[in-house]
Amino acid sequence: VSTQSTGPMAQQDDKKQQEEEDASFLIFGKDFEEAECLTISEVAIVLETRQQSQSSEVQLTPVFWKTLSYVQKFSKYKNRQSVKAVRNALEDVKKLHPFEMACLANLCPDQAEEAKSLIPSLEVKFEDDDELEGILRTLSTYRQN
Repeated sequence: VSTQSTGPMAQQDDKKQQEEEDASFLIFGKDFEEAECLTISEVAIVLETRQQSQSSEVQLTPVFWKTLSYVQKFSKYKNRQSVKAVRNALEDVKKLHPFEMACLANLCPDQAEEAKSLIPSLEVKFEDDDELEGILRTLSTYRQN
């Protein structure tokens, strides 16, 4: 038996929730108010640390192993020093929102135009492409394909 309502009130609540959330304008729902944005490479470090510190009494789940495999495959920054340097470089750009930082590090756009296309909120923050191009060049120095 489903307890979920599908009437007009439920549809109205769904629409209100959608209006309250729009990542392209950096509007996130209540679930994300206290959340921290991590890059794929940072998640890889967290999971690898968890794997190494696991006791023999605790079994890691299949979801853990699949997630670890995914983040290792798509991680753009392969060592801890690079991951930390990328985080520091992005945090130095005070006008970037943590979500934008994670997106830039994860997506690794080559040009400002591509970055703005993938992350629409950058459009108003970087009217001058030169500053954004400089950030992208800095990130590319730490990237390993």
